[in-house]
Amino acid sequence: MKLKLRVWRQANATASGRMVEYDAPDISPDMSFLEMLDVVNERLIESDEEPIAFDHDCREGICGSCSLMINGAAHGPMKGTATCQLHMRSFKDGQEITVEPWRAKAFPVIRDLIVDRGALDRIIASGGFITAATGGAQDANSTLVPKVEADASMDAAACIGCGACVAACPNASASLFTAAKISHLGHLPQGQPERYRRVLSMVSQMELEDFGGCTLYGECQEACPKEISIDTISRMNRDYLRANLGT
Repeated sequence: MKLKLRVWRQANATASGRMVEYDAPDISPDMSFLEMLDVVNERLIESDEEPIAFDHDCREGICGSCSLMINGAAHGPMKGTATCQLHMRSFKDGQEITVEPWRAKAFPVIRDLIVDRGALDRIIASGGFITAATGGAQDANSTLVPKVEADASMDAAACIGCGACVAACPNASASLFTAAKISHLGHLPQGQPERYRRVLSMVSQMELEDFGGCTLYGECQEACPKEISIDTISRMNRDYLRANLGT
């Protein structure tokens, strides 16, 4: 395959950025998107040019590091797919591909395609924990969890914290991320002691981080590589209301 890339280049957080065009010939359709960028970077290094900076880690769709906006879509054109799992056969030979970082005030650009997603970590730190007794671990079967609740918890726990929901939302809201983390613990018996304190703390922190408000537009669940439902947002809003009412 032969492709033309338009990539956002920005030297640092304070520098002005711009789109730079690169030719990418001899790309295998079996490569992942990140492997394609690796090949482009190898060629740039051979030409004594600065390689494109981008985040990556596990390359197995688990860590959420591979956060790229590809042709205007978070993680690219394939639904339910992280960038590292996106293969070049999803594109046409000769196609022009625009690659940008997440665009959100809460995610300032560090360099090129890398943004600071520390705001999501601070939301987790504000309330994403449970009270656990010290000493030996309890028997796994001592606390029964209904299957419906266990399934809902596991669905929410699938969130990899990539920030695609923020990047896709016209309001740059982090409500789907925050709701997924709240629902993950809120569906389980172990998460009940902090249930209402958790939602108050995490929603308050989310608001402090310059994310926009949620209007249930729905783009977040469409962009989410783990296809987490906006039903979690409704549950978060319900718990938030109850917490403020003291019920």
